[in-house]
Amino acid sequence: MGEGRLLTLDWIVLLGYFGLLVASGLWFSRRRQVDTEDYFLAGRRMPAWAVSVSIVATSMSAASFIGVPQSSYNGNLTYLATNIGMVIAAVVIALVFIPAFYRERVQTIYELLGARFGPGAATSASVAFMLGRVMASGARIYIGAIPASIVVFGDLEPGHLVLAIALLAIIGIVYTLVGGVSSVIWTDVIQMGVFIGACVVAIALIAGHIEAPWSEVLAALRDNGGGGSKLMLIDPGVRPGGLDWWSPFTLPACIIGFTIMGVGSYGVDHDLVQRMLTCRDARRGSASVIGGILLGMPSVALFLMVGLLLWVFYQRPDLTDAHAVAPADTRRVFLNFIIEQMPAGVSGLMLSGLFAAGLSSVNSTINAMSATFVNDVYRKIARGREEKHYLAAGRLCVVGWGVVLGAFACLCVFWQQHGGRFNESSGLLDFALSVMTFAYAGLVAVFLTALLTRRGTSASAIAALVVGFLGVLLLDPLFWRLFVDLDAMKQTFAETGHRPMLLALVSLAFVWKLVLAASAAMIVCLLPRGKDAHRRRADAQRARSPGEGGVNRVEPTT
Repeated sequence: MGEGRLLTLDWIVLLGYFGLLVASGLWFSRRRQVDTEDYFLAGRRMPAWAVSVSIVATSMSAASFIGVPQSSYNGNLTYLATNIGMVIAAVVIALVFIPAFYRERVQTIYELLGARFGPGAATSASVAFMLGRVMASGARIYIGAIPASIVVFGDLEPGHLVLAIALLAIIGIVYTLVGGVSSVIWTDVIQMGVFIGACVVAIALIAGHIEAPWSEVLAALRDNGGGGSKLMLIDPGVRPGGLDWWSPFTLPACIIGFTIMGVGSYGVDHDLVQRMLTCRDARRGSASVIGGILLGMPSVALFLMVGLLLWVFYQRPDLTDAHAVAPADTRRVFLNFIIEQMPAGVSGLMLSGLFAAGLSSVNSTINAMSATFVNDVYRKIARGREEKHYLAAGRLCVVGWGVVLGAFACLCVFWQQHGGRFNESSGLLDFALSVMTFAYAGLVAVFLTALLTRRGTSASAIAALVVGFLGVLLLDPLFWRLFVDLDAMKQTFAETGHRPMLLALVSLAFVWKLVLAASAAMIVCLLPRGKDAHRRRADAQRARSPGEGGVNRVEPTT
């Protein structure tokens, strides 16, 4: 492709993809939305299989398209082992969380906390979700802007990244306004096919450059120049000095840390749970989350395979028919291959797949955050209005949240660059996942307390949300850079082998930070003994029942 820029045919393919996106949005939005349940929950009429595909499409995002190949290119296949914890989490969610949400007939999952602890807890949890989702999805938009900046401007200058972020945010806002969550889910099905198809095409094209026998290729991947096998799937996490608490994909981290992460992603994050609530009943909703996890495993495996093949292509040219120069910035490794090595038209198809992955998460996030704000916050402020009023407010929120997400994505341009220097091995995937833990720590603790125990009050739930957020913040290296020189600590550790306690804590893998913060939050939430939802409803019913002499009668609770 000459100078590494897209040709006319590639732009035609890209424009065709965006045309398909617009057409599908208009087609799936033909049904008129009359209330917020139609707009935010698709009238609870979505088939479970479509919801499962949408869950995969949303959970993968541009972070997967770029970050997962980067993960295996830099390391190995251990990221796939995180599905151990995800499967455990999916079972818990299917058996405990989804049935409870359907019993309460909630439009947002935080309404359940209102029934269990009181309205203060519900509102606080909604705010925590919206704050955490701004951070997590803003990071995803930033990652999706990386290929857009390279394609349009040819570099990753901060100013160009900001322009690319603005482009993605505008597209996401306009598309989400069209048809609500129903349109988002059905279009996710199409976009899932686009970016998985693009991944398969990439594997075939990269493999076509490999001339050596596959036995030699596998041997090269196992040897990795003495750096450890790139085919490693399970990392026991045992090192000469003890357990490795600093690698995110060791076996203990995958079992413990990613179970908590999975409960956060699929159980307390309304961005994904919203889809499960669009099914007709709890059984189908539970099936959709199990199906989404299982569908995600082969999808992630395909992108990890891309990273391994790219490593062979760039690092072992003796096994290929090319002598390409690897980019110094591994964020660009897959994109460089797409733009510089793929034939005209195919590059456009690949970038269509990448944008499909990015936009699928943006659309759903804006819709979920709007649903949460309208149902959990705005309805309490503007009571007794017609459904048309709340529907209009929801559409207005779509625009507002899109702008907020774009603003935080711009902040991520500088956050990841400065925070990433603390750990040179930190990739886009780690960055995207770690940002999500700020809200998950408190939310996981509060929901587990509400669903599995009879303890906790509105005040303890709110305190737990604060403790969870602060716990993750106090373990973030960027926070401590304001007060101490962590780079000097790291240099001293490299020279002496003595790791200061502060350095050890901020260097923990993000999943262990999540476990610590969530544990602290749950202890706080469990401290007081509270009333469960049934007792709360019974008390409210008795308070409304007139007793003798016209005084409300309150009977002892057994």
